[in-house]
Amino acid sequence: MLFITSRMPTVNTEPELNPNFVFDLRNNSSSRGFFCCSRNKNGAIEEIGSKNFLTAIKESQYRQVLIYIHGFSNLPEDVFNDAEEFQSLCNKEKHGELLVVPIIWPCDNDLGLVKDYWDDQKAADQSAFAFARMFQKFMEWRNSSDANPDEDPCLKRINVLAHSMGNRVLRQTLSLWQKYDQPGGLPLLFRNTFLIAADILNESLHKGEAGEPISHASRNVVVYYASDDLALRASKVSNLKNAEASRRLGHTGPEDMDLTPKNVYAIDCDDVNTVYDPPKGHSYFRSGRRKGQPGVVFDHIFETVLTGRVFPNDESRKSSILELPRSRSKA
Repeated sequence: MLFITSRMPTVNTEPELNPNFVFDLRNNSSSRGFFCCSRNKNGAIEEIGSKNFLTAIKESQYRQVLIYIHGFSNLPEDVFNDAEEFQSLCNKEKHGELLVVPIIWPCDNDLGLVKDYWDDQKAADQSAFAFARMFQKFMEWRNSSDANPDEDPCLKRINVLAHSMGNRVLRQTLSLWQKYDQPGGLPLLFRNTFLIAADILNESLHKGEAGEPISHASRNVVVYYASDDLALRASKVSNLKNAEASRRLGHTGPEDMDLTPKNVYAIDCDDVNTVYDPPKGHSYFRSGRRKGQPGVVFDHIFETVLTGRVFPNDESRKSSILELPRSRSKA
């Protein structure tokens, strides 16, 4: 599995590549840069560098790429397991269509969810500097005549899926990327951006707000939300410490759809989230009732990836409700 991380290794060999990359789980400070790595089937990790990493993706059998940004309180093995599950579901739906590439940022390894939450918010913000550099590095590689000559361009479509606090990482990353490297505006880099159980303010995607650059960099921005997401209820309470009383985007969807850019869509997952992820109802975008069998949220994500359209039968539609299927048992 190919992945990118801002998490520090136990031994940093920079500027040389690290052939035995081991995460330092006691350190939740983000690196100033990012590490491009490959993890083999027995779990060993090798740092391969950005050029080899991007070349491997370009030469892979997959037609599209999905960048996966995980949520809070996830250690690397948790992220790998979730990414492997999502990759397996993708392969079952259409082999060779979608390559899942996790981005791992340094969640805390402490005991206690509240302490973890605040430490992870800080780590999410710090990691944005490294990942902004990552996107700029990608643009330089994509525009390079050596890496991508006219007769052999990279034609992979790029999608991004951010879960929970991973939405904060994405929001901060794009904001910093625009500020320091793309002051004229972000390029249209992502075909689809999926914001799932987003742990950011529900006004974040409004025009003029901190998350607006997400819509500038994406053809489609799809928000999946559920009002009974227990993890986000705890998040709202925790954020009262900073006098941030607004509801979360993953609870309500955008506060006012009329104030969001036209390419933002909202999907109500109230009917399925706690069925797929009892009792929290927070991680409902992979398998359904049975692990390894897709749920309706995954089905909608994958169909959007295939078509590039959120509601292909009604282009003017901006929102929908996902329900459990009645005709067959969805695992």
